[in-house]
Amino acid sequence: MRWRAGPFTRASRARETRASISGRAARLIKPQTYMNRSGTALAPLTADAGFDPSSDLLVLVDDVALPLGRFRLRGAGSSGGHNGLKSVEATLRRQDYARLRIGVGPAPAGLVDLADFVLDEFTSDERETLAGLLDPMSDAVECWAAEGIEAAMSRHNR
Repeated sequence: MRWRAGPFTRASRARETRASISGRAARLIKPQTYMNRSGTALAPLTADAGFDPSSDLLVLVDDVALPLGRFRLRGAGSSGGHNGLKSVEATLRRQDYARLRIGVGPAPAGLVDLADFVLDEFTSDERETLAGLLDPMSDAVECWAAEGIEAAMSRHNR
């Protein structure tokens, strides 16, 4: 309720709602596709001539390279092997968009299929840890919306 977002409604390959984040109109989009096709939910945005992914897009993504309970903002870069980010990059045809990487790792040693790990249910302790990130991540998103990715990274990356 922090951003006064309404209920999510159906959109093309996604569910979305509108909100106000730090005085900026925002669309919150939850892809309803498999992760490796999540970029298709952004396709309607690319038709808007005023849409600039380098300043108008923040993608939230899980990251096994970060420990559970940590998050980091990044302004651009490669997918790092993340299939969801590969799909976003394929749709946008660029890599200069902000992302909020949310730690879910590390993956157990010897794990053959990483998808099994990231799609597994969180334990109650893990859910509690992630719930503790909601306010600081929301602060980081508000900083990004108001001041841009560089300010958000310098203020919120630990």
